[in-house]
Amino acid sequence: MLTMKRFIQCTLITSLVIIALLMGAGYYMLNYALRPEGLETRSRDIPGSYTYIYKEYPELKPWVDSLRTADALWDTFLTGEGEERLHALYVHAARPTKKTAVIVHGYTDNAVRMLPIGYLYSRQLGYNILLPDLHAHGQSEGEAAQMGWLDRLDVQRWLVKAHELFGDSIEMVVHGISMGAATTMMLSGDVSSMNVRPPKCFVEDCGYTSVWDEFKGELKNQFGLPSFPLLNVASWLCSVKYGWAFREASALEQVKKCALPMLFIHGDADTFVPTWMVHPLYEAKPEPKELWLVPGAVHAVSYKENKTEYTRRVQDFVDKYIR
Repeated sequence: MLTMKRFIQCTLITSLVIIALLMGAGYYMLNYALRPEGLETRSRDIPGSYTYIYKEYPELKPWVDSLRTADALWDTFLTGEGEERLHALYVHAARPTKKTAVIVHGYTDNAVRMLPIGYLYSRQLGYNILLPDLHAHGQSEGEAAQMGWLDRLDVQRWLVKAHELFGDSIEMVVHGISMGAATTMMLSGDVSSMNVRPPKCFVEDCGYTSVWDEFKGELKNQFGLPSFPLLNVASWLCSVKYGWAFREASALEQVKKCALPMLFIHGDADTFVPTWMVHPLYEAKPEPKELWLVPGAVHAVSYKENKTEYTRRVQDFVDKYIR
């Protein structure tokens, strides 16, 4: 009896230690993924973001300078679900138009770093543009990245704001890159329940199938670890702390519900959001849809390395649905 009692005690203690270690590791992973250093450095660094885009895209500085001289680059704000203050940049088209692009940035980026795509739509295609800072990014308040899932609800709020800024009759495209592309696809599945006129079409550039799939890949690539049990624990902690779980945050399931047109763009050398992810996304999406695999492009550089072709393909796509 004494031996059995000792065995049970040891088993309980071992189990508690394992649970404690898993909880600690789960919290570490959750913070590592959703509260990375880049949120408080790269994403919040607005002057540094302007410096970056002027260096990488020299054509942007005279454009942004001209907008500022004309007092045409504006800030706007709204309140998110959790009462946080959310920020966006916006620019009216040079000539009055219904054409409007809502442009969504990626993980640890911000609205400023999406101005190259803003330039494409505003300067080259003549669109109104609205560039939100997602929750906890840029000048928007928030504690942690939402990886597109709850962001999709904030982008719906920005669609309402776009109508307030540019007029009731506007026709919109939502264009996202990386996490912004996942946000765009997650948003697309909610078209039937939107309380605003939905976009005419969507452009997603290198978005992931789901948060679970993306984190599973990064857990293996960065730490050499399997998804079970750490990812399960981190996902459960995320649901407790932030109200959503990794598996439910699925662009794949959302695009299945979207009958509106979507252009899929993905670099064929992308390893951060692996190129394979675009294929099940594209297959799951009902028509109409188009796919462009960009030769030699790694993650989120398809526009930077192929500006002329990227602009042409986006223009050819959106011109079919927005006039």
